[in-house]
Amino acid sequence: MADTKRGRDKKARDADDRQRERELEQARDRADEDEPPRDERDADESHADEDEPSDSPRECHRRGCDEPAAFVVLERYQEDTGHGAVEAEAVLCREHTAKESPTNLDRSYADYVFRVEPVPRPGDPDEA
Repeated sequence: MADTKRGRDKKARDADDRQRERELEQARDRADEDEPPRDERDADESHADEDEPSDSPRECHRRGCDEPAAFVVLERYQEDTGHGAVEAEAVLCREHTAKESPTNLDRSYADYVFRVEPVPRPGDPDEA
């Protein structure tokens, strides 16, 4: 292709298209990771709420642990690409919560969060 404005524009569009394809492929690969995207997790929890009574305790998020969850651990950090935040949240029993620590400090930013809060129980005065 000749080195014309039209040719350079086409090369730029092609490069953008290839970049979008790579990003889409990477997103598909990440779908196999442990932590599902936020909206899928919310959908899964809403279905679980329909099946279980609201006063049933949630179990620890760790594989192989059937202890009741005592804490919610949240970490918000910068995405690998640097464009946006990622929130990782897990409900854990006391033992696993004690072992938990920030894991993404290398991707911290102004709104970085690492928080451990007790699991709200039905009938607690703070629950709305």
